[in-house]
Amino acid sequence: MSSLTIQERQVSGVTVVDLAGKILIGETNRQMHDAIKRLVAEGKQQILLNLAKVTYIDSSGLGEMVAGFTTLKAAGGALKLFNVPEKVVSLMTITKLYTVFEIFEDEAAGVASFEEPAALPAPLVANASTDVAANNFVH
Repeated sequence: MSSLTIQERQVSGVTVVDLAGKILIGETNRQMHDAIKRLVAEGKQQILLNLAKVTYIDSSGLGEMVAGFTTLKAAGGALKLFNVPEKVVSLMTITKLYTVFEIFEDEAAGVASFEEPAALPAPLVANASTDVAANNFVH
């Protein structure tokens, strides 16, 4: 019998995946793997994992989160986390995985992080009409 429940919902174009239970080597690990792969296949590229109700995660579960992160990154997307329990934060600190994932305290901050526009390069010519006039270009 599975000890992991996975529910998905859409919030402002972001797929929020609510996980509850244990993420261990074996069936529950495979469940999370299959869910992430299916979402990527459906074209979902912004995935936010809610770990608030995760009671335990082993190294295999952490490895599966890294695999999901890599899969999404390769597809041009991102996997981010929120509501990470203290025990999981400790494990992620020990394994230095906190340097891999963007982690947020709440859903709103996680969703908003996907909405931030990418920085645009500075224009080559700030104001073409004044530059042309200042340099007396001939047409």
